[in-house]
Amino acid sequence: MTIIRREDVAHKLEDYLHQRLTLAELVDWAEKVMQEGIFDESDLEMLRDIVSRLGLADVRTFGLTWEDCSNYLTRLGYRVNVEVSPPH
Repeated sequence: MTIIRREDVAHKLEDYLHQRLTLAELVDWAEKVMQEGIFDESDLEMLRDIVSRLGLADVRTFGLTWEDCSNYLTRLGYRVNVEVSPPH
């Protein structure tokens, strides 16, 4: 089994924000990781907290907002920048 590290979770969030991953795919990944994954011991609590919340993101009551993604990435040690480009 693969050990899930902060970089793995950050990359999944980045893929979701860049629309390379759908919400359903992100939720499926998170659910699978919660069932089968081994988390990096040095970040165990934080990683489990974030991944478990991602696994519920398809439930209307929980959802997943831009602020949630930004907060998760900050907790993972990343800085979030937004870039908007004009249409081509």
